[in-house]
Amino acid sequence: MPAPRKYPDELRERAVREVRASGRPVAHVARDLGIHKEALRGWGCQAEVDQGGRPDPLTTPSRPD
Repeated sequence: MPAPRKYPDELRERAVREVRASGRPVAHVARDLGIHKEALRGWGCQAEVDQGGRPDPLTTPSRPD
């Protein structure tokens, strides 16, 4: 059984949208939302993979739990 997620999916999506829409640095958006900057950086990279923008091998639905 996977561990529960620390941040809800809605917050993850909102944070990634904010970085993309505002053009502000990840660290600034993360600080404003009260999340760790490396967590937000990882969410942004995964969102790019999911949308076909990065050549990483696994999209979110393909990843093991």
